[in-house]
Amino acid sequence: MGNNSILIVDDSILNIMALTNILDKDFKVYASRDGHEAIQTAIENIPDVILLDIIMPGMDGYEVISVLKNHEKTRHIPVIFLTGLVKPNEEEKGLAMGAADYITKPFSDSIVKLRVNNQIKMIEQLRTIERLSMIDQLTEIPNRRSFDVQIDSEWGRAIRNKNLISILAIDLDMFKMYNDTYGHQQGDVALKSVAKVFTEHIKRPGDFAARWGGEEFFVILPNTDLQGAMGIAEQIRKSTEALVIPKADGTPTKITVSIGVNTQAPSSNISLDDFIANADKALYTAKNSGKNIVCSV
Repeated sequence: MGNNSILIVDDSILNIMALTNILDKDFKVYASRDGHEAIQTAIENIPDVILLDIIMPGMDGYEVISVLKNHEKTRHIPVIFLTGLVKPNEEEKGLAMGAADYITKPFSDSIVKLRVNNQIKMIEQLRTIERLSMIDQLTEIPNRRSFDVQIDSEWGRAIRNKNLISILAIDLDMFKMYNDTYGHQQGDVALKSVAKVFTEHIKRPGDFAARWGGEEFFVILPNTDLQGAMGIAEQIRKSTEALVIPKADGTPTKITVSIGVNTQAPSSNISLDDFIANADKALYTAKNSGKNIVCSV
């Protein structure tokens, strides 16, 4: 768990030192002695778990958790309250505000470790579930949900930085006929084989390929002009055309793709939906012009 981090929030330096001593062998530890500083630290560092004292001068723990749970960046961070209070109504209030657990003072090393580790385990399970929900299970590349998140992010970045952004809409040619001829299991093999072509040609950290659904894929190319996007699209087309996709008995099969390319400098005159739709229009042009070609808007 060495990559996980904890934020300790307590106005007592002795409590911070005691908790740090318990946790710093297993976690990266941040510490804050007041609520305002804690909120800023949480937003800047996004710790995995926050240990939050309830009774502090100025801004108490209830006020701090209220702010954290209403902030986009920190709302999902589990908060464990630190308290000497054991009254049921106080515990109920904290849980109702979103606290994940309580640790009572004076601190027991083993209890602190167990309660923190329980939260870390739950976080890691949730992250695994979230990660799997963003991956297409057949091709093992990002799925449509993941694409939607990525394109929103890259479109916003292109607007802020006034950069070009390109997108490729890719469709396997005559895929229904391929399935009808060779069977759906072989169709799955073809989809996986083509998806691997994307990973070979999508090299830069910001470039992103996803399965949209069925036999259609999208590739996002941030900060890429039309010439660059057309070049990558042509590489993908050629590599797919060169693929030999063997059947279970070793018999070779072939498949091709058509690709629509759109490059845009985002502005108020065009929406993200239009940007994607125009790539699809270019794809349909490629389909209607003989297939196995690349067309731009």
